[in-house]
This record gives sequence, structure tokens and C-alpha cells, in this order.
Amino acid sequence: MPLRNGYGLVIGTEHDYYRDPPDDYGRYYHGNLVVHAPPGNYHCAIDVDPKNAPDGIQWRIVRIRPADLAALTALPDGWHPLASTPTSGALDYPRSPVLHPPFLINWVRYDSWLSRLLGWLRWNPPWNSGTGIQALTDLESILTQGVRFYVFGEPFTSGLGVHNIHQNQGDPPGGGHDEENAIWQDGATIVQTTDGRLLGFLNKFKTQSFRTDDAGHPL
Repeated sequence: MPLRNGYGLVIGTEHDYYRDPPDDYGRYYHGNLVVHAPPGNYHCAIDVDPKNAPDGIQWRIVRIRPADLAALTALPDGWHPLASTPTSGALDYPRSPVLHPPFLINWVRYDSWLSRLLGWLRWNPPWNSGTGIQALTDLESILTQGVRFYVFGEPFTSGLGVHNIHQNQGDPPGGGHDEENAIWQDGATIVQTTDGRLLGFLNKFKTQSFRTDDAGHPL
């Protein structure tokens, strides 16, 4: 089933950012990005709860070609609902071409398979596994470069805000969140820099499978 209260993205500028207070073990559960848009300030809770595991968070930072996100960057600041389809602008970690761009290298010059692989890895880095602190440190490294922000997830039911800013599929049966498994509804934080680059912070839990069926359930 899809997210209960819909899916979309908020676009705007940074009003504030802070981490949740750490627990008794020094763990952080959310990075809180407050996005300013005409209706007000949207509280975006980026979830990095390690689920009591030392390396329970997985994340990576991907480079996105501006042309691939042109339809969304042309939208005005504010909240925009998105249908969970491949053509709406919705994100799907395993399936979105936007998140897996083709080689952007000169194939004549780079004629070895190793060079091609290195070029692909430059745009499609492997997943990191670690703590919420490590994940937030990488997130914050790109937030400081941002002039405009695109945060994908589920809207709050009360007040302005977005949560479920993480992969929203691949949860195991009986894990407590598998009822919301579905494709084309993944959360993410995308940062547009002063020079026009787009950097995406993708985050998931280690318990979630990156390989899913057409209903979003793990394979």
C-alpha cells in the first residue's frame, strides 16, 4: 500500500537546520531541515534512526544532471503533490533514471572497461553503511552548499512539514512498516548549489531491500 497521506515534494530555501538532541548513547535520529516557501516554513525530518544497529543506516550522495530534473526545478516554491508514477517526477531509488544517470564521459577516450566502470561509479556511488551521526555529517556537507532545496516525502497531517524522507519500499514482512511499501514514492533531499549543480542525499535503513517487486516488497 502507498504512503497513507500522499506523496510529493516541497521546494524552497533554507530557513534553519538542526539535529535532534542525541539519546543517552549519543545517537541522532533526525536531521531537521526547515524549508521556507510562500505558505510558511516546512519542517523536513530526515530520518537516520540506526534501529539499534551499529551500521543500521545506508546512504549515498548522487549527482543529478540538471536536465533530468528540469521539470521540477521549474516549479515555484511550495508543496507539490506527485502521483506515484514514473512520469510525475516521483522518485524510486532502484528505478529512477534520474538517480542512475548514464556515463557522462567521452567513450572514444575511455575505451577500457575499467575506465567506464570508474566513470559510472563517479555518478552512481555505492551505499555507505554506518551510524546516524556519519550519515548526518555527509548530509550536512551538501546542505551548506545549497541555495534551493527539493525534499521528497509524505506531508504532515497537521502543520507544514514532510516526513518519511527515506526509501519507502523494501521493508521486510512483519517489520512494522511493510504496509506502506510501494514503488515510486521514495523520499530524498536534493540540493541545488550556487553553480547549478544538483546533489541528492538518498537514505535507507539496512533492513530495507534495494531489490523490490512491483508492489514495493523485497525480493
